[in-house]
Amino acid sequence: MLKKRGAGVLMHVSTIPSDYGIGVFDSNCIHFIDKLHDMQFGYWQVLPFNPVDASNSPYCSSSALAGNILFIDPKGLMKMGLCTEDEVRENIYTGSPYTADYEFAKEKRMKLLKSAFSRIDAETAQSVREFENSNPWVVDFSLYMALKEANNGAPWWKWADEYAHYDIFMNKHRYDFEERSAFWRFTQYIFFTQWQTIKDYANQKGIAVIGDMPIYVAMDSVDVWANLENFLIDEKTLKPQKVAGVPPDYFSEDGQLWGNPLYNWERMEKKGFKWWLSRLKNALTTYDVVRIDHFRAFASYWEVSADSETAKNGEWADGPKMKFFNKVFEEFPDAPIIAEDLGTFGEDVVQLLEDTAFPGMKVVQFGFDPDGDSSHLPHNAVQNSVNYVGTHDNNTILGWLWEATERERRFALDYVGFTKDNWGDGGYYSESCRKVIESVWKSSSNTAIIAFQDMCGFGSDARMNIPGVPEKNWRFRTTAETIDCLDADYFKKINSLYRRTYPVFDK
Repeated sequence: MLKKRGAGVLMHVSTIPSDYGIGVFDSNCIHFIDKLHDMQFGYWQVLPFNPVDASNSPYCSSSALAGNILFIDPKGLMKMGLCTEDEVRENIYTGSPYTADYEFAKEKRMKLLKSAFSRIDAETAQSVREFENSNPWVVDFSLYMALKEANNGAPWWKWADEYAHYDIFMNKHRYDFEERSAFWRFTQYIFFTQWQTIKDYANQKGIAVIGDMPIYVAMDSVDVWANLENFLIDEKTLKPQKVAGVPPDYFSEDGQLWGNPLYNWERMEKKGFKWWLSRLKNALTTYDVVRIDHFRAFASYWEVSADSETAKNGEWADGPKMKFFNKVFEEFPDAPIIAEDLGTFGEDVVQLLEDTAFPGMKVVQFGFDPDGDSSHLPHNAVQNSVNYVGTHDNNTILGWLWEATERERRFALDYVGFTKDNWGDGGYYSESCRKVIESVWKSSSNTAIIAFQDMCGFGSDARMNIPGVPEKNWRFRTTAETIDCLDADYFKKINSLYRRTYPVFDK
């Protein structure tokens, strides 16, 4: 994987059609995989599977290892005899099929799962115990979620001391919450069982799943609560002094103040990076390939005072570099990892990419500078790279063309070989957008990825995320009819023409 020519589609599970207000692990996933296979794609890329935060972002989660229970298929529960047909009908969504309704899905899925949990038999209970034995992280997660419920959703540092301090809780109160936590272990068993069925089908079709791993975890997460020593947090006040972000860049004039706690790399190193290795093992089991978001922080990271209002006034601090990745290679010698190396660059990042030999990323939109010779222009791409028409953080290609300056747009269109005046005509499959896509497909990069929205030629209203803007993101959805209307012959043709046909993966 990643070492020979291939192509893939970026489409998160939340985007896939379903009857339930958000995509789930059902026959619609199977149908989408079949379409990928028909078009001779070898990769399906998804966003993180973690539970989402209040803004529905999968990049700020209550757990780096748990799965988002909103993706659980109600009909799958019914087939297990854990819910009725009437209960499944209660989960059916009658609103817009073009917008993910997280609020509706959360309310209905929680009610359904609580009911399903009340009906589990001895055989299912044994399966849950076996899942727990194979995934010990689920114990801390389930206890954390039970405590969150008991504390009305308050962040862990606002709990009573005997709960906020993990060691005290585990010594004195753990078994008081066993019954409540059992529900959360059940939900994770269902999530990963249903996902494994979908992933197995994709693999059988010769398609590898590319997953996404956020480098940082949320402050209000089981990862921090149960592993406080791994983070730069005062163990008495339970407050961080400095937090994560990025300096001003392409996406934001003020930078992005993420607010995540920073890792105590020195202490992690003394423990052999055990927590990180466990996290990687989980990801490499859940997916076939793992893209590490903000990879550059392993070289050096931007730290900002916790009381700062923007990310402008931060400074660079050294990451663990190869001290960490030498341990990774001991544990996972041929780990299929993609390094998301976008944003502010430096020689330390270049060196780390060279030392790890991981493929970095190119995004064609970043290359369209009329005065430069950007590394993101397809003619500069090296083989060991993953070349994107656009990521979940980018505008669509059509949206970019509309919002670019006349000079940027003219350069981009001349570069890709579109010299006509009517660049915005042509409906879903305008020739100008296709020329951009083909420029990526022609590149030397071993892997080319296109977002589903760009396959359709959608405009900026179909964006998945606008970095730095906390509202109205992550909601794009599509319909089965739209998937069926994809120009399969076109994508099959360019995959064949530019030698990117599947299978890139043969299990």
